[in-house]
Parts: sequence; structure tokens; C-alpha cells
Amino acid sequence: MLAQWRGRLQFLLMSISREVRTLRAELAGDLGALARQRLEVLAAAHEDHAQRLTRLLAPLEFAATHIAYETHLALRTRLPTDQGLTNYYVNLHRDWAWGAAENDASIALIRSVAQHHASWGSTLVLGAGSGRLAYDVHMQCAPRLTVAVDFNPLLLFVARDVTHGAPLELYEFPIAPRRLADQAILRSLAAPEPVRAGFYIVAADALRAPFRAEAFDTVVTPWLIDIVSEDFSHLAARVNALLRPGGSWINFGSLAFSQGERALRLSFEETLDIVGRTGFAEPAVAEDSIPYMCSPASRHARLENVVTWCAHKESAAPAVLGEGTMPEWLVQGDRPVPQLDYFKVQAAATRIHAYLMALIDGRRSIRDMARMLVEQRLISAEDAEPAVRRFLIRMSEDSRKGGV
Repeated sequence: MLAQWRGRLQFLLMSISREVRTLRAELAGDLGALARQRLEVLAAAHEDHAQRLTRLLAPLEFAATHIAYETHLALRTRLPTDQGLTNYYVNLHRDWAWGAAENDASIALIRSVAQHHASWGSTLVLGAGSGRLAYDVHMQCAPRLTVAVDFNPLLLFVARDVTHGAPLELYEFPIAPRRLADQAILRSLAAPEPVRAGFYIVAADALRAPFRAEAFDTVVTPWLIDIVSEDFSHLAARVNALLRPGGSWINFGSLAFSQGERALRLSFEETLDIVGRTGFAEPAVAEDSIPYMCSPASRHARLENVVTWCAHKESAAPAVLGEGTMPEWLVQGDRPVPQLDYFKVQAAATRIHAYLMALIDGRRSIRDMARMLVEQRLISAEDAEPAVRRFLIRMSEDSRKGGV
């Protein structure tokens, strides 16, 4: 995992460097005064941003990694997208800069549904991100022990520093800046006060929580259950196993199961039914709309309808076999990699992709490339030219979006 995060950091820094070069190249053109000012601000901010990230993430020992940018692309270092270093970057600013309305509403909902929770005792927050909700639980709900778990080192290092009162400044790059001055804003990240004793941050996978069975009185899952790759019934059983008899599962966030098989894209009613079938009593449930990611510097903001519940453990759930969702051939490096149908399809697609890219030599036209695909019997004559054009349009659009 350390090697993977090193790779992601290197790819991120390379991507920022490419963005700076692009901005500098555009600055060499004929620009208006305001456009020039905007691009200069962005270029300088990105350069400083890369240096700040490098210092913050120094424990990853970035210098130990030497991989070419193209190799990162081939090995899909940037994927899956929900595990990138900066996919939840805006959460840092929401948690520790401008998100008071959302943060206050979140902890208020949790305290409301948990009003009959006997004891917070030892509390585990799975998928804690940059730690604001875990911090608020620890400071306002008075657990004896709070353990905040996430596997994103950028979020965890920020949580570590900010909750202990260390000064930290990072740039915000709003999605839809309100004004020119809002293109890149150096924000001070700070907790209301240093966290009290008994608060711990652990780098770990929420699906492989490294704790003994029945270790906690409370498990909190904020914005987690609908974004993990695991079947929700398995996740519910894992939460059950971590709780002592009579302990409570407090969930908070959206219910937007939108990935995987259709059968696993659960409705509200199905979700609560699974909670009841995995050893929990009927939960206390609240549904409310709260502000979501409302940066004062961005025109992009919304209300989010969230579901909060508190469910008490009545009985143990059947054990979930295996450790997490990865098969043994992925976990153990000495097992044969199976010839899965998906791999065969991807291999064929990759060969065609590579063949098409190799045809780009600065001399061949779209029609020439289409004719060669037909000669190789990779596509019909009537489909070849439109297919090549679509492929090149997509490649061109991806490059303009920074998707390369």
C-alpha cells in the first residue's frame, strides 16, 4: 500500500508540473490583462501547491519511487478514482476552513439519533477522511477513546497536524470560482482547539480494520457505506463483528448506491432491512437536508439529503469469509493470475488501442488509419473511419481536460 501511495504521489506531482507547463505556455500567447493575471495566479499557486504537498507527504519517502509518467498511465496509477490522493481534497477545506454550517449540522444529526445510545465508550470511525467528524464526536460526545481510520495519507496527515494544533496552509482551487481572486486561495486549516487525550488516527483499510472482534462500543460510518466496493450486507457484518454486544452502529451520509451490479444498488428500505438481518435492532432513523461543500469562494454548492441512523447490536452476524474484497491472487504476489474473461477483453482492447496509437506518425490521415484497420480485419470498412475519428476526438478531449 505504501508503494501504491508513493506512485500516486509521484503521478500527482507530475500532473501538477504538466499543468504548470501548460499555463506557462498559454501565458506566452496574446492575452488580455485579466486573463494573464488569472493564469499567472494559477501557475504560481500550482507550483507552491506541489511544494507544500511534497513537504506534507514526506513520510511516504517519495524519492524512493522512479517511474515514468507514461508508465503511471499504463499501470493506471490514477485508478480507481475514489482512491486518489486528492479526490477528497475539498474535504480538507470543508473540515478545517469554511465548513462550519455543514460540520455543525452533521454532528447535531448524529447526537440526535444517538440520544439513547448508552455509552460512546470506545468509538471507531471508519472512513474518517480528514477527521472533522471524528474530532467533533470525540470533543462533543465524550467517548473514552476515539479511533479515526482512513487509508488516504494526505487526509490523515492533515488530520494529525490540525487536530493537535499545528499550523497548516493549503490551497483551495474552487470548482466554480466566484471572482478572479478566488481561482487559488491559500487557506489556513485549523481545529477550534487541540483535541483532548484519547484521540487516535490509524492508517488502515476500513474493509480490513486491524482490530480484534468486539473491541468497540460504537462504530461510526460517515459517507462510507455507499461508496465502498463491498456488498453492503458484508460491510454490515464487519461492523457487527467490531461491536461489543449492545454496542451501537451510527451511520451518516447519503444512500447513493450507484456502482456494481443492479441488485446491489440498494434502496432506503433494502438498506434498513439488511441492517436488521445482520444482528441489529430496528434503528432510530433521521432524514434531513444539510449544506454540502458550500465554499464561500465557489458558485458550486448544494443541499444534500442525508440519512442518519443509530442501530444497537442484538446478536452476532454470520462471519464474512475472506479478508476484504480482494482475491488471494491479488493479495499474495506468488499466486498465478487467472485468465478472466474481463482480462481477455481488456487485452484485446489494449492491443487495438496500442495499434491505433502506433499508426499516428505525423503522415497518415484518418482515412489511411481506417484502411489499415480494415486490412487487419479489426473492423468493417463502413465503420472504420467513424471509429478512428471518435477515438481521436476522445483522445484530444481527454488531453484538454487533463485526463492524460
